[in-house]
This record gives sequence, structure tokens and C-alpha cells, in this order.
Amino acid sequence: MDAENQFEQNTNHNEILTKVTGMYKDWFLDYASYVILERAVPSIEDGFKPVQRRIMHSMKDLDDGRYNKVANIVGHTMQYHPHGDASIGDAMVQIGQKDLLIDTQGNWGNILTGDGSAAPRYIEARLSKFALDVVYNPKITEWQASYDGRKKEPINLPVMFPLLLAQGAEGIAVGLSTKILPHNFIELIEASIKHLQGKRFTLLPDFPTAGIMDASNYNDGLRGGKVRVRARISQRDKNTLAITEIPYGTTTSSLIDSILKANDKGKIKVKNIEDNTAAEVEILIHLPNNISPDKTIDALYAFTNCENSISPLSCVIIDHKPHFISVSEILRRSTDNTKALLKSDLEIQLNELEEQWHFASLERIFIENRIYRDIEEEETWEGVITAIDNGLKPHIKHLKRAVTVEDITRLTEIRIKRISKFDLDKAQQKIEALEDQIAQIKHHLENLIAYAIAYFQRLKKDYGKGKERKTEIRPFEDIEATKVVIRNTKLYVNRKEGFIGTSLKKDEYVTDCSDIDDIICFMEDGTMMVTKVDTKTFVGKNIIHVAVFKKKDKRTIYNMIYRLGNRGNTYMKRFAITAITRDKLYSLTKEEKGSKVLYFSANPNGEAEIVSVYLRQINRVKRLKFDIDFAELAIKGRSVKGNLVTKHPVKKVELKEEGVSTLKPRKIWFDEAVRRLNTEARGELLGEFKGEDRLLLVTQDGIVKTIVPEMTLHFEDHYVIMEKWQPKKPISAVYWEGEKERYYVKRFLIENPEKEEKIITEHPKSQLELISTDYIPQIELVYRKIRGKEQRENEIINVEEFIAVKGIKAQGNQLTIESLNQINLLEPLAYQEEEPIAETLQSQTKEDNKQVDNTNEVQGSLFTGDED
Repeated sequence: MDAENQFEQNTNHNEILTKVTGMYKDWFLDYASYVILERAVPSIEDGFKPVQRRIMHSMKDLDDGRYNKVANIVGHTMQYHPHGDASIGDAMVQIGQKDLLIDTQGNWGNILTGDGSAAPRYIEARLSKFALDVVYNPKITEWQASYDGRKKEPINLPVMFPLLLAQGAEGIAVGLSTKILPHNFIELIEASIKHLQGKRFTLLPDFPTAGIMDASNYNDGLRGGKVRVRARISQRDKNTLAITEIPYGTTTSSLIDSILKANDKGKIKVKNIEDNTAAEVEILIHLPNNISPDKTIDALYAFTNCENSISPLSCVIIDHKPHFISVSEILRRSTDNTKALLKSDLEIQLNELEEQWHFASLERIFIENRIYRDIEEEETWEGVITAIDNGLKPHIKHLKRAVTVEDITRLTEIRIKRISKFDLDKAQQKIEALEDQIAQIKHHLENLIAYAIAYFQRLKKDYGKGKERKTEIRPFEDIEATKVVIRNTKLYVNRKEGFIGTSLKKDEYVTDCSDIDDIICFMEDGTMMVTKVDTKTFVGKNIIHVAVFKKKDKRTIYNMIYRLGNRGNTYMKRFAITAITRDKLYSLTKEEKGSKVLYFSANPNGEAEIVSVYLRQINRVKRLKFDIDFAELAIKGRSVKGNLVTKHPVKKVELKEEGVSTLKPRKIWFDEAVRRLNTEARGELLGEFKGEDRLLLVTQDGIVKTIVPEMTLHFEDHYVIMEKWQPKKPISAVYWEGEKERYYVKRFLIENPEKEEKIITEHPKSQLELISTDYIPQIELVYRKIRGKEQRENEIINVEEFIAVKGIKAQGNQLTIESLNQINLLEPLAYQEEEPIAETLQSQTKEDNKQVDNTNEVQGSLFTGDED
């Protein structure tokens, strides 16, 4: 007999065994249902979880206009809530920190720093005016017994506002969770009004921590959507960055920790971090010298909590079941519920007013017709009721309902003093006032939508001040981590053995790199590979070129001359590598065995050099050396065979002359939406830029500077001029000089492209009026009319004739001493730009030389030695 059967036999006569599996199944479902419905997920009707609803109900119980200790409120809530004080206290603090329903006093914690609140006995709270206005109405509230049956609590509070979307909600239940992001108070009201008007609306989150948000994939709050949130980072000076707003879901402490970790890992370089956060966020990041602030900003977004991705999941309780619906649907349901509650409230008011009118009319009839005298001789209560009823009958035809015993009983309770002082006119006025109120209520019920719209407009007027949007909505540009990461390690190569890595410190140093970079390697046999940086990696023997690989790089051009096979012809090719499969070995020579690269160069700006090809001494070959210009060869893909150089054996290939770029200048655009430069034709075209060209920037504050147009630059300021800089083109500016209180005009050239200059005076009232980069700008002066004199005609000034080009620091010439209404920038005069004589002669010389060379050039794409 095994042990299990023996145990059953020993216990059979004492107990009945129950299988745990069945109990677990039932208990688990009950528990899951309880957690979903009673703890974690908010209700669609009022937007509250049960604990939040009980807190609000308890605060209304205790409300007398004064502050109550939170500990007292928590204790009172425990009459309704079946859990401990800690869960109630935490839930109450969360409501208070949202600054909408609870008027707080004391230290309630800080959502910016993550600091917790003081103990419940030290902090106080009372209901806000907004909560008293929109959350409570006992007459239209449905009630149920509390968990122990001793008290009554609301099933749902009659909230007449989309509170769930305003506060947001987050909870984890059994088998599901919810994450509804907070939305802007004013935008919710405006969306509710649009819904009532039958118009479309769009809702996007708005976070109390502000920051910047890309909500292009929000998906209306449904599963599968996401929003990206970023801290607001600005540059204070060349070595200091300031974070003034943080992403939702982070704190200043967690943000600083993530920056320090990224610094420790070498992703970014930070000298010091200074946290000055109090009522507002201020984190100063001090950078070492020679570290780009723009790249550091991108690196902060790429490697720290300065950028987060939040995935919303809109789950609510509808009819005692969890449902996944969009935030737009939540708002529609909430608005419809508000309209229904307003209707119920109006109907209750109408019923109460009609009851008041009914009794006021009965009271008037009873006193005016002295029916109270008919009961003087009655000895029984039944006789009194009958006598009054009979006395009323001739006068009650205009009443809206029948007279009941309760009505007559109420008439008998009127005091003699009131009867003796009864004023018929006042009674009639009261009845007419009630009729006016009844008519108004009926009008509201007949025009319920207009009434609901007016209700929401009142909420916006009364409570909308100070609740403007905090989070800026702006699409983000994806940041490539490899482009902004700090080069935190060194790359070495053993060319002969074919190894690359960061641990080969005894071998040849190649370049600084980061631990997330890809490395491209070319081998002598015509193969290439791209692999991740590691301590030691084998790529192939006889490495001829190794470098950090840049994805989608169309400007780096590889020039190559190779022999196809052991005894094959020699070919040349130019190609770019924009996309590859990592760790795959590619052949650049059609996988021909014995192929060998004779010449190779990597050119970051598409340079095309001239090389000399030396042939081996063979009897029939007389010309053993000739030159090749790579500029005459088109750039194609890496897999092409290339153009034939020669059919004869090549001894060697040497560089003869360094080349210049053969690529077209890059067209650069500025995308105002993301405030970044790009080469993908998004936004406004700034011009075509070569390697040495710069971008001219002028701000409204009169700051002028030029920069190299890199795609990693940030443009937080709104510039009045952003265009390609032409060094010899004068800049004309008109500005108001604050000290002398006169308009001045100046023309200047930028003398130091690397330096930022201020072109107006330092006086606080000085300001830039207008600026132009045209050769011959014209401005129109509109004079102010002087009393008693005729209006002076507008004057047009040719700025080129008015003032000569002077230094950038010059004050300029006074424009006029007369008072002006405005200054207008007109269309510039036509200007014929002269071509410099030296450049013309140089161009003609090149053309002549080219014609001479063409007479001696070997025709076609075949480069070979002369044969007999």
C-alpha cells in the first residue's frame, strides 16, 4: 500500500477530503473579479476607483468649509472602506497632488522631485470649490450599503465633468491593467462642447510636469499606441545645459541618476550636475570643454530618462465589466452622462417648484376664501379633512394635480399668526415667481443641449484660469544613438592576422569609437564586412581599411582598383555603402578566387583623386605608365563589376594627385515642426551647401552668428533670418536705440564667422526693428501726423545709398529725427552680381587645358598601355 492510500484510509473516518484545485479555481476568479471591479480600475460614470469615491464621500460628510486633518479624513473613510489606513492615505495624497478636487494645506509631497508627503497627522485638506460644484448632488445620487451594512455610500458620484480624463488613472489588476493619461482641463471642456454640437474633436495628453510630447502615435489612448515625452533642455552657455521641465513619469532624482549612469558608461561626458529644483525644475548640467552642447542634448535624449515612451491602455468599468475604449469614447460617454445628470437635476428642480406652486396656490385659496372657518364646528379629524376638501373644490380647477389628504393636513398646520398677516399681493407675486422659474426650467429641458453647453462654458470661465496647456506638442526626430554617443573607447587593428577590437592595445591604433558603433573593414582579397565593436573580432586577413561605419551615409565614396582573379583583367569602381547585414562577408569582386585590391581609398566627401598605374614589363607593351582620374567614373553600387582599366598585368598603383569632391552640394531644409535641419526635403529649403559653407542666423534680440549646418543642431530660438551665408553680401539692419530714443540704420559684413555678435546696443530698450540680406534693400518710412500740420508723405530710402558698409560693431547712421508710425521693408532693387575677373580667367584656363587634354585622352572607358 502506497503512502497516499494509507493517508486516505487513516483520515477517511475522521474528515472529508476537499481537492484544493477546485477551491483555487473558484477563489481565483472571485479574487480577480474583486481586484478588477473594486480596487484597480476606475468606473466610467464618475472616473473614480472605489477607494477614491469613498474618500470624496467622506470629505463631503466632514465638510464645513474648514480644513480637516488628513488623519481624521482617513479614519472617517475607514467606515466605508474595507482596507487599512495606509491605502486610503496614499490614494488621498495622489488625488491632492493633482490639484483639482482637494484644496491642500501642508507638505503634500512634490511630483517634480519625487519627495513624499508629510504624515497624515501633519497635513490638512478640504474640498475645492470645483469639487463641490461638479461632484456632489445627493438628490440624484444612487446609494448602497457599506461593506458592513452600517452606513450608506454612493454607488457612483454624480460627477458632471470628464474627471477621469482630467486626472488620468493607473492600476494593475489580475490579468489586466489600465493607464489613462491626464488631459488638459480646458481642452476637455472644449471637446465636450464640440461633442454636444455634433462636431469632431481630438484629445491629446497634457502632463503636470510639462515637457515636450510627440503624440503622433497616441492612437486615441487605445492599446498599441504610445507617446514620447522629453525634458525641455536649453543651452545657457557653451558649457552649460539647463533642464527646466521633465518627462511625465520621472522625477528630478531619477533623471539625474540616469544622467550619472550614462556618464559612468561613457555615453555622455558631464563635468558636474547642479540641482536647483524648488517650485520649478532647474537642473544645470556643466559640460567639459570641447564637448558639443547640441550633441549632448541629443545624447541625453538617447541614453537617459530625458526621453521616455509611455504606452497608454484605456480600460474602464462599464456595467460591472472591464472594457477597452478610446479616450474620445470616454469623453463622449462622460459628456452624455453629464447631460443626463443635468436633465435629472432639472427634473427634480421642476418637480420641487411645481410642488411649491401647488401648495402656495392651495394656501392662497385656503386663506383668501377663509376656508379655515369651515372647520370651527367640526369635532372629528375626519370632519375637518372633509370640510376643508369641500371648501377647496370650487377653487381648484386650475391646479395641475388633485388635492391629497397630505395637502389638507399641511394646510391645517398653518399658524393663526400667519393667517392674520397674510398678504394677498405677496402671495400672488410668489406664485408668479414660481411660474417664471418653472417656465425657465421647462425651457432648459426643451433645449437641453444648449443648457449643457452653457454649463460647460461656465465651468471654463469659473475654473479654467491657470489651467492652460503645460506640455508642448511637437513631433520628434529620431535620434541615432551612434551619431551622438561619446567616443569612449579606442579601436585597434591587426591587419595581417585580420583582427579588430578594443583590447588589441599592442597593435595599430585606428580611431576613437563608442561601444555601440559598427565597424566597416575591407580586405585585400576584395571582401568587406561590418561588425559590432567588441574586444576582439576576426573579420578577415590582410585588412586594408577599417573605420567607424555610418548608416545611410551617401557621401562617403570608396574608390577601388582591383585585379579580377589570379590572372584576370584590372577594373576600377566607385561606390557608396548605405545598408548592409551585420557580420555578413560581402565580395566586391564577384567572388572570384585570387582577386586582389591594388588601390583603395575612402573619401568622406566623395573626393576623386588621380592615380598612376604602372604595368609589368612585357615585350609587346610600350607604354608602362598612365594616369587615371576617378572623377571621370560614375558612382554606382558596391556589387557592380566596374570599368576596365587594362588587360595587362599591373605592377602597382600610386596616388598622383589628391582629389576634390565630385558630389553635388547638399540641399538642406529646415523643418519648423521639429526645429531641426534635414536633407529629406522637409520644411523650408535653406540652400545648397558645400563643405565650407555656413548658415546665417539672426535672432529678434539682435544676435548674429554663422554655424556649420550639422543635422544634430537644435534650434530652440525662433530666428528672423535663417539662410545660407554669403560672406561678401552686406547685411542691413534698422534698430531702435534705447538710450538716444532714435532709429538707426547700419550695413555690415560678418568679420569673424566663429564669433557670436550683437548688432544693437546693450541698452535694455534697444530692439531690432528689421533686417535684410538683400544687396540693395529699400525701406519705407511712415511718418506720424503732427497736430496742426499736414500729414508728411511716406519716404522711401535706398539703404545702399544711405549708408556705406561699416564694421559690425559700428552704431550706424541715425535714420530720422521725426516721429514714425512704422518702418516697412519694401522689395529690393535689382542687383547684377559681378563675376570676379580672377575666377573668370581661371575658368577659361581650365577650359583651354581640358581641350588640350581631350586631344591626347584615350577614348572610351578602356585605360590601357599603347600597343604596336
